[in-house]
Amino acid sequence: MSKAIVAGVDMVKFAKPGQSESYRVMASTAIQGAVKEAGIDHKLIEQAYAGYVYGDSTCGQHALYDAFQTGIPVLNVNNNCSTGSSALFLARQAVKSGAVECALAFGFEEMQPGALGSHWDDRESPFNRFLDVLDERDYPQAPLALRCFGAAGHHYMEKYGATADLFAKVSVKTRNHALNNPYSLLQTPLTEEDVMNAPVVYMDYLTRFMCCPPTCGAGAAVVVSEAFAKKHGISNGVEIIGQAMTTDTPDSWTDPIKLVGSDMTARAIAQVTEEAGIGINEVDVVELHDCFTTNEVITYEGLGLCGEGEASKFVADGDNTYGGKFVVNPSGGLMSKGHPLGATGLAQCYELVNQLRGNADRRQVDGAKVALQHNLGLGGAAVVTMYRK
Repeated sequence: MSKAIVAGVDMVKFAKPGQSESYRVMASTAIQGAVKEAGIDHKLIEQAYAGYVYGDSTCGQHALYDAFQTGIPVLNVNNNCSTGSSALFLARQAVKSGAVECALAFGFEEMQPGALGSHWDDRESPFNRFLDVLDERDYPQAPLALRCFGAAGHHYMEKYGATADLFAKVSVKTRNHALNNPYSLLQTPLTEEDVMNAPVVYMDYLTRFMCCPPTCGAGAAVVVSEAFAKKHGISNGVEIIGQAMTTDTPDSWTDPIKLVGSDMTARAIAQVTEEAGIGINEVDVVELHDCFTTNEVITYEGLGLCGEGEASKFVADGDNTYGGKFVVNPSGGLMSKGHPLGATGLAQCYELVNQLRGNADRRQVDGAKVALQHNLGLGGAAVVTMYRK
């Protein structure tokens, strides 16, 4: 099978709902930027995968047509919050299989203010299983994502004796990283006191500064084969050396931590490290799905960055930031950059490709050679991707 190489990436800065351009403009801008950075003619792209959650069918075509119209297949992808990485997964799969030599993955979202909600209240919800687990444990009612990740954080504290300031420390770390990223939406420094004293949004511990903001945005990546890269003089490509997508199993419904994807994550990283032949301790930089800081903590352990129940020590030792074992979310993550569902996975790709190229300016991780991406969607799908320059 061919190697799959990311030849070009781009993204637009995310914006608050109501303050962005239309999804069509944002997506076409990111697409044109990625194609330009790859240094190729758009006519060489053979397939496109468009990721978005909130929009009518064929929004992907509508967005792509502003960038170019060459009659290629366009597949619209919806996999909840892992949608962007799902589009990347399909583009990489097409290239590795030899079906095409050049594919485009792009994602976008034009979101509404407030908590995520369903637009399909006239039929059975795919999240009924989630609600049943939380109802059985008498977790307070709230919007779905807030309730799921809030319950997971509460369960983590009860199970491992952690305290809420663990999640506050992660919020502060992430915001400090965001200060060095011009693409970050939120760039005001935070202290632990700021986080802990912010309005409580779930149970008695989860505050507003432990939750990511809804945003609008877009990102894109051009994925090519090794032969294509050589033929067209692409010398700054970044190889995807391992990638996996996992979904739920019956074990997912056994406790609130597994409910939000820790088990999916663990199975995905096992597949990725086996495919890449590279252990987790060889990873330098990580972009993971921190829709809530509770999920960042849970994901440390799901990915194997630290052992089970060891996140408090991991954070206290600074092993999640510059100078530690791993630099996690140098971009500022979803917590500071924002989370436009369809674009999030492509924005993570953008960050890691630039880290491995040494183009990340003040947030550059020194000597970064291997990067890891984690993108999670309830319902569910976990996509884990490993890159190497």
